[in-house]
Amino acid sequence: MAEEKRKTDYNNAWAEARELIWAHRKQLAIGFPLMVINQFAALVLPASAKFLIDDVIGKHMVGLLPYLAAAAGAATLVQAATSFGLSQVMSIAAQRAIADMRKKLQAHILRLPVAYFDSTQSGILIARVMNDAEGIRNLVGTGLVQLVGGLITAIVALGVLFWLNWQMTTITLVILLAFGGGMAVAFKRLRPIFRQRNAITAEVTGRLAQAMGGVRIVKTYVAERREEKTFAVGIHKLFRNIASTLTGISAVTAFSTMIIGVVGVIMIIFGGRAILAGQMTLGDFIMYVFFVGLLAAPLIQIASIGTQISEAFAGLDRIREIRRMATEDENDNVHGDVPSLVGDVRFDHVWFEYKPDTPVLRDVSFHAPAGSTTALVGSSGSGKSTLISLIMAFNHPQTGTVTIDNRPLESLKLRQYRSHLGVVLQDNFLFDGTVGENIAFSKPGATMEEIRDASRIAHCDEFISEFELGYDTIVGERGVRLSGGQRQRVAIARAILADPKILILDEATSSLDSESEALIRDGLRSLRTGRTTFVIAHRLSTIASANQILVLENGEIVERGTQPELLRLGGRYRQLYDTQYRAEQDQFINPGEDFTPEVKDTVKVSARPDSSL
Repeated sequence: MAEEKRKTDYNNAWAEARELIWAHRKQLAIGFPLMVINQFAALVLPASAKFLIDDVIGKHMVGLLPYLAAAAGAATLVQAATSFGLSQVMSIAAQRAIADMRKKLQAHILRLPVAYFDSTQSGILIARVMNDAEGIRNLVGTGLVQLVGGLITAIVALGVLFWLNWQMTTITLVILLAFGGGMAVAFKRLRPIFRQRNAITAEVTGRLAQAMGGVRIVKTYVAERREEKTFAVGIHKLFRNIASTLTGISAVTAFSTMIIGVVGVIMIIFGGRAILAGQMTLGDFIMYVFFVGLLAAPLIQIASIGTQISEAFAGLDRIREIRRMATEDENDNVHGDVPSLVGDVRFDHVWFEYKPDTPVLRDVSFHAPAGSTTALVGSSGSGKSTLISLIMAFNHPQTGTVTIDNRPLESLKLRQYRSHLGVVLQDNFLFDGTVGENIAFSKPGATMEEIRDASRIAHCDEFISEFELGYDTIVGERGVRLSGGQRQRVAIARAILADPKILILDEATSSLDSESEALIRDGLRSLRTGRTTFVIAHRLSTIASANQILVLENGEIVERGTQPELLRLGGRYRQLYDTQYRAEQDQFINPGEDFTPEVKDTVKVSARPDSSL
């Protein structure tokens, strides 16, 4: 909400508007003449009223009637043709501009740092892409052209009115200007309410999407009523906003009706006297009435379009603000190419913090040789996920260096570097598409044979073959139609298909039962072969064969070594190990005996390398 209350930076918005107008200058160059022709054609019919009444009817000049009819008919055809041309040229151009802006904005947002998504609601981002871009139509569509056309019509109509009766026109003009001023004030007050509606809608939509996406959690904790209440509060807030706008619009309509009545009274009084005094003919008066309408309509249109253009500027300001944000890969053109990767990873005195003066990683240094497996162990909040985020270049250290193949990570082309990464997370995200599409997400253009090969290694083919549609089975939003273990195996197949040089496994078997874990154990081992692997592990038996284990506490590496070395050390890792496996150890050790290094070979039965990832 605070973002919506930020004042519009018109310099910022105008810079964006200039780019848009210049990009669509050809359509505007066609649209403006069409609009001028359309507006002048609209003057023919009201102007012909004078000649019809005064000459044809009053003076019985019947010969003039066909010419008047022909002029009115021709003007109507011209209006129809130019209106159609404007719709085709300007309206379609506006929709194309909106589509282009949405594509550019979405592409830019997806390239922003992960930290931006962590601090911005998805509903607000969706509103930026879908709603703010909509205002473009008032700049490169008919809005701007209609504004200019309305001004031209108003000026011409005003000139004709002064020619017909300057005294009555002066009084009418004062009232219409007061009307225009009142409309401007009304729209100025209504504008923030309309702007706020987008923010409320984004907020309500975002919360609704969360409730729908987390419906299982909602139902599990019997939170339906709470979500109903939260949604009802948001909807009521939206209702109050809409009610305020309806009240404002109703007031504007009533004000317009009153002004029209006042102008009508003036025309009756002054026009009637002018006709009786011989200063105006009846035809002049009828023509005057028509042209007052031609003057009033553009004034209302100008006030309305002016507000719409102001809204467009506010949206463009917000769009410009996002587009000026630095993307992750904006400097890739000056960074080094990464055509291939060996996978040697080194952290050298790395410090990182999300908030100032609150380090999450403290002086972290380690070396992960190419092809090795490094396991990360520690309590929640110890910095394991942050360390992984630095390897994936989602974040960058405040001090220290992360090097890949002896090259600083920040000096590599980001998109090329990430093409060598593979990841299997604890809560793997699947898109609402087919099983085959989700597996192939890591390698666009993969053949079905390649997808099947990856599935066989991850043991996905066993459950996919049972589906009626096989690899064309729709998994649902976030993969809800699959079990947790099935989603995990699809994610593993996706990583296998990517053929990465650096592999991230964040509790890769956490959602698997013992049978499923046994099925994919060999697949994961073959996946790790020849790849630099980082494993975040809570089940310590899964990392028995790791080349090195890093034990993190409070952002520091407090212990490092292989599992046997750390068990002999008897430190923090030993505490975690003993706590986790006490029940299993009791199966092999007599209750009264102490667990000593001498029995580590027995203990290894529960954590032997062949049971690890």
